[in-house]
Amino acid sequence: MVTRLHRPASRPAAENPSSHPAHERMSKVDTAWLRMDSPSNLMMIVGVWILKPAVSYADTCQRIEERMLKYPRFGQKVVQDATGADWVTDTHFDIRRHVLRERLPPSAKAHPQQALQQRLAELALKPLDPRYPLWDFRLVEHYQGGSALLVRIHHCIADGLALIAVIQSLVDGGTEPPRREPRSTQDSAWEAAEEWMTHTVIEPLTGAAVRALDAAGDGAAHAFEVIGDPKTRFDKLIEMGLSKGVSGSADMARLAYQVLRDAAALALMPDDSPTRLKGIPGRAKRVAWCQPIPLDEVRAVSKALQCSINDVLLACVAGAIGQYLKAHGDSVEGKEIRAMVPVNLRPMSQAYQLGNQFGLAPVVLPIGLDNPLARVFEVRRRMSELKGSMQPLMTFALLAIAGMVVKPAQDAMLNLFSKKTTAVMTNVPGPREKLKFCGATLEQPLVWVPQSGTVGLGVSILSYGGGVQFGIISDTTLCPDPQAIIDQFEPEFAKLTLLTLMLPWGE
Repeated sequence: MVTRLHRPASRPAAENPSSHPAHERMSKVDTAWLRMDSPSNLMMIVGVWILKPAVSYADTCQRIEERMLKYPRFGQKVVQDATGADWVTDTHFDIRRHVLRERLPPSAKAHPQQALQQRLAELALKPLDPRYPLWDFRLVEHYQGGSALLVRIHHCIADGLALIAVIQSLVDGGTEPPRREPRSTQDSAWEAAEEWMTHTVIEPLTGAAVRALDAAGDGAAHAFEVIGDPKTRFDKLIEMGLSKGVSGSADMARLAYQVLRDAAALALMPDDSPTRLKGIPGRAKRVAWCQPIPLDEVRAVSKALQCSINDVLLACVAGAIGQYLKAHGDSVEGKEIRAMVPVNLRPMSQAYQLGNQFGLAPVVLPIGLDNPLARVFEVRRRMSELKGSMQPLMTFALLAIAGMVVKPAQDAMLNLFSKKTTAVMTNVPGPREKLKFCGATLEQPLVWVPQSGTVGLGVSILSYGGGVQFGIISDTTLCPDPQAIIDQFEPEFAKLTLLTLMLPWGE
């Protein structure tokens, strides 16, 4: 239960939204994310900042309004139509609708972190108001000697990497987004190429894909490798002799065959092991997190074992989930689960442009390996096999296609992924030094990307300020106590550290 308090009058916007185009067509990938909401999984990126000392509501409003509206997208609402959606400037933008003031109930004094976690879980399934721009912040002014700032941003606005650029602009001394420059002749040429590809390649293949979906049902997945990012795939089309358009039905047949061949390869990806973490999710969530593990200790273990920091962290995730399942009486011998991990597909220098430009890589976690050393080496082997994989580009193209077809076809296409997936997992490297916001130190930042379809588990790994922190958001039907998984992370890392020290390094 949260009490909403009185909010002060709105300040003038830092940048007049009317100075930007009033209407802008939403990209097909962003449209797919917009339409992916379901009663069990809303497509919102949810996070929380723990700040010390406390910050005021007035200062928070001023900072967010001054900095975020420099990204035009945050002053735009979404208007859908039969073929997609437009970004439309909210001419009546009011910061009071997007920065709310809240107070945890009196009972939270005994267990403030649990109360904050409960509120985050509630907000994860509370839809954003579609009449306004799809984001909000909620400030708990007094929380454990400081403040807590709860964040919700719909995934159609931006992916996680792009939002890092936004966060960097919010903190003290943050950098502003680059100013928009007039489009160059080269950009216009690319626009023409993209327009050609949309009409000549993507639209015909979309029709073929939908017909194939109707014919094959759940037996086919759709991975359109050849029509990924137009700027990176256009050269391949030229090599195929298509630079002047598809010459005839034979060319189209060959192109369609390649698409369906790649789709069949993706469809053959085996289901991950059945566990209590898979099933039909309900309509309630839980959130949990742990205290940070020193990053230097993780780095020392990774160096000693000649693997990456990421390998060590993923092995700990696999171990923690395996221990959780065993504690509930489940056998994990020989079992493995699949987690979809976002992979960036854009230059870091372009992150400020927002939008979604990432693919998904399937990472299979060996939860059935009890020996921590064997587990980390197996994770290293599997991650090496993923290097250079085309699968992230294929999934990005799939989302582009999903944004073009009608929503029932989109749901059918994307549900194929959730049937083969237990979790969505992010691993975000943050700054080594702690940041400040309105003069307060950002002690702990946590963020979770949404799960889609029937996926009920989200795992977040975030390095920040010299530590590594694990967080989980889960569906209560499939995992009612995510804290029980969280509590296994540190012991799993401790076991791995001990075994690493026991290895015969001198021989």
